[in-house]
Amino acid sequence: MSSSVQRKRVRKSPEARRAEIVEAAAAVALTEGLECVTLRRIADELAVRPGLISHYFPSVENLVAEAFGTAATGELDALLPADRPDGTPTQYLARYFALSSGESYDDISRLWINARHLSRYRPVLRDRVAEQERTSDERLEGLIRDGVARGEFRTPDPHVTAIQILVVLDGLGAHANTEHHDRDELPEAVRRMAVTTAERELGLPAGTLDREATALPEALRTPEEPAAADVPPAPTAH
Repeated sequence: MSSSVQRKRVRKSPEARRAEIVEAAAAVALTEGLECVTLRRIADELAVRPGLISHYFPSVENLVAEAFGTAATGELDALLPADRPDGTPTQYLARYFALSSGESYDDISRLWINARHLSRYRPVLRDRVAEQERTSDERLEGLIRDGVARGEFRTPDPHVTAIQILVVLDGLGAHANTEHHDRDELPEAVRRMAVTTAERELGLPAGTLDREATALPEALRTPEEPAAADVPPAPTAH
């Protein structure tokens, strides 16, 4: 008589299974690109039949859009939380730049470039990219408005300032997709363009955001953030 015990198969709820599929697709999108998100590939990732994936996503276009949206939302929530109870607007803005200028941000930068390119030919993805762009704009604009209300920032138009900052970040992020990308080879003035733009447009003294980044309270730090000693000093204002 066999003493082996068959492992009982756990039946997941439709909601849990769908979330699992989307998370797997988002992981593939981040590391390999949206073109690699196919029904068969995600089925292989989850060790299930492709028919199970198509049951939840009859069209791969919807899965691609969901994958991008999930990855982009997750990254935005990590960079700039919607709820900010643990610090000041200046501290959260400093944290935002510290995280978005690191190598860990390169994957999401490449994903945005990938999504914008593919969205020219994929209407479902195009709608999701537009939605995520609005969300990012609104999240940063909300932080700036909060800072203005508290007297930390000075700008006549938080909406325009948010777009200016995001345009510079997008430009720097595009560099991450070049064949010979090396962050350390960029001139310091270029690496700091987004921070410099923010400080100028928000009426902050030069170097404010770098100093705040090195002195963030523990509640605002993440394991990916560099220690204070690893953050390059800000240039002295003249």
